[in-house]
Amino acid sequence: MNITVKKARNAAAISAGALALGGVGAAFALRRAFRPRNDFDGKVVVVTGGARGLGFALAQEFARRGAKVAINSRSESEVASARDKLAALNFPCYAAVCDITDRQQVETFLSAVRSHLGPIDVLVNNAGIIQVGPFANQKIEDFEEAMAINFWGAVYNTYAALPDMLARRRGNIVNISSIGGKIAVPHLLPYSASKFALTGFSEGLNAELHGSGVNVTTVCPGLMRTGSQFNALFKGQNKKEFAWFLLGSSTPLSSINARRAACQIVNATKRNQRELIITWQAELASRVHGVLPELSGAVLARVNKFLPDAGSDNESKIKGADSESAMTRNPITTSNRIAARRLNERQSA
Repeated sequence: MNITVKKARNAAAISAGALALGGVGAAFALRRAFRPRNDFDGKVVVVTGGARGLGFALAQEFARRGAKVAINSRSESEVASARDKLAALNFPCYAAVCDITDRQQVETFLSAVRSHLGPIDVLVNNAGIIQVGPFANQKIEDFEEAMAINFWGAVYNTYAALPDMLARRRGNIVNISSIGGKIAVPHLLPYSASKFALTGFSEGLNAELHGSGVNVTTVCPGLMRTGSQFNALFKGQNKKEFAWFLLGSSTPLSSINARRAACQIVNATKRNQRELIITWQAELASRVHGVLPELSGAVLARVNKFLPDAGSDNESKIKGADSESAMTRNPITTSNRIAARRLNERQSA
């Protein structure tokens, strides 16, 4: 009987000790999770297109970690709104209007950043445009516009920022491409073509700069809840195109929260990671396409059959915000509407 009691007491003591250790471990984990990380303290970070969407989320995350942030946009109202919102969060930044398709404007903007904040440590080529619709509705000008913003804008910024980084033998260039820059998605041909170009540029640049002290990270996100869908451009049957595009990127099962995506990108930058694919769905699609391209091509062809046809309007480009219908005004899209408001995509969403 005494032996049984002794064993019970020992077991109780061990359990209590384990619980105590577990509690201490949990406390330390929580402390680490909520402790501000100043791993970019004093670093100068430029985020192109940082006035809204993923760029705005990245600007917040870098600033949260101690960086001095500079953002730009083609829209003066977006720049002013983003500056005010960041200031309200106690994240002051340098913000200015800049059209990244204009090489002179890019050079002027980055020169101003150096004057106001100091040498550039991190360049995030984030600014982009997305046009949605069948190839039958796309014009050559749509491809030219996508290339000008999604590809040449990144090239211009890289040429303007890289020499100083090489001279200092340190720096990071982060190119926000897309899973659409690895797998050509139906109804996104101008976007995919430009993102394929950006992916190739980024991967090649990474190889050539190896050992120089300048690291290049290629980021290929899948679907994200950034609210950017409301500023995307739709052609053909725009309301139907907007419906599948918005609904597909609005659920946690198919997309990722913008804040989480931004955290992953900033962490990858800190680690000098060569490539980051965001969302398990995008990672899986990339792996399947790499190993079984015929299968993934057949799947995409099947998907295309369920997408809207060209319709009768072959010319108009209409914003997502102007393409609403009963299909999109439902609780499923709430997450993207909230994101649009928080990330400066829409002033009222």
